[in-house]
Amino acid sequence: MTSARPERHSSSPAPADRSESKALLLKRIEQQRIDILVETQRWQKASRSLDGMYQQAQRYRGLCYLAGGALVVAYARHPGSLIRLSRHLASAGLLFYRVRRLLRTRR
Repeated sequence: MTSARPERHSSSPAPADRSESKALLLKRIEQQRIDILVETQRWQKASRSLDGMYQQAQRYRGLCYLAGGALVVAYARHPGSLIRLSRHLASAGLLFYRVRRLLRTRR
C-alpha cells in the first residue's frame, strides 16, 4: 500500500513572484519609515513644553543644590520642625486635591 504524498513546493518562489514580493516588502518598509518619522515629530511636539521646563530647571540646578543643602542642614539640627513641615505639606496637598476634585464635579 502506497501512501499518497502531497506535492512538495520548492522553497524559492518563481522569479516574477519573488520580484513582486520584494517590491511589496520594500513598499511596506518605506511606509514603516514614514510612520516612524511622523510619530517622532508628533512625540517631539508633545514633549516640547516638558523639554523647555527641564532646560529651565537645569539653569538653576546649582542654586537648587545649595538651597536643598541648607534645608537639610537646618532640618537636621531641628527634626521636629521637619515633621511639622511635612504634616503641613501633606495637609495642603490633600486640601488642594479635594478642592480641585470638587471644582471638577461642579462644572
